[in-house]
Order: sequence, then C-alpha cells, then structure tokens
Amino acid sequence: MMIHWRAFMLRPPGSPPQSTQIRAMVEQEHAYMKKQIQAEFGFDLHPGPIGISTYAAHLATKYAEAQGKGDAFHTTVMNAYWREGQSVDGKELLKHIATQVGLKSKDLATALETTTWAEAVQADIALADKNAITGVPALVFSEKYLVLGAQPEQVLKRVIAAIRKEAQNGKEREEI
Repeated sequence: MMIHWRAFMLRPPGSPPQSTQIRAMVEQEHAYMKKQIQAEFGFDLHPGPIGISTYAAHLATKYAEAQGKGDAFHTTVMNAYWREGQSVDGKELLKHIATQVGLKSKDLATALETTTWAEAVQADIALADKNAITGVPALVFSEKYLVLGAQPEQVLKRVIAAIRKEAQNGKEREEI
C-alpha cells in the first residue's frame, strides 16, 4: 500500500485569529486524541502549539518529495509536532529536519522562496476543496473510500479489508 500525503491547512495564511471558543475546542480535541492514542497504541502525544502556520512545513514537504525524501521528512515533521511538542512553523527547525533526512538545509531555504512548491501546495488545497474535505485527518483509500477524523483502528482495518476483498474479487473475475 502506498501513502501519498497531501497539503491541507485548517488555517491558511490570511485567516482571522482563532476565537477563544475555537482554541478551547482544539485543546479538548488534543486531550481526547492523547487519550485515544495512548489507549490504542501505547504511546504519548505531546502536541505542539495551537494556531501556528504550517505553510512553510507544507512547502518544505513538497520540496522533500521532489528529492525522494518526502516520507522521511513528513514523518519527522509530524513527530516533531505531535510527539515532541515543537512548533513546526519555523524555517530553522525545517532546515534542521532537512539535514536529518539527508537534504541540504541551504537548498531547502532556497526552495522555500520559490513559487514551485507554493503551486503544489495550492493544488492539494484545491483538490481537498473539490472533494469537500474540510478537516484533518482525512484519509482516502484506493481513491474511493473517504475516512474523516481521528478514527479507531478498527475502522481503518474494515476499510482495508473491503479493499482487499474487492481486489481479490477482481482477480477472480480476471481468471474466469
């Protein structure tokens, strides 16, 4: 199974400041996710700050993908935010992560200033809009099954089982 990460920002550049109510709701969501992840997978989440701009991280991820380091970069950024409580909006952290995954920090700094990666991020955002995706996580399996929100592991296993069953049925039909 191949994973293809797409850029999506809950609060794109130019968004108004978060209200107190929205910030409180996000904090409650983080608390719920921490409990769910601990219960299901046995590890602790320590999310980074709420309300930061992830735009530079999305640009950097697109650049890393083009260099063949997208998965490693994305995983390291996600761990920095969700497991280490870091703010992933800073270019210095992103350059540090770049070197961790085998990219040159100088090249990443240059890439963050080009429009190429901004266009790729905007294309992902437009795709989410076209498919009425308004939140994260949003998982699309086999370009057919959309799973929205943080779901229990069992939900994901059911979707994967359905995909495998369809694939098996397709093979059986081809052999007839």
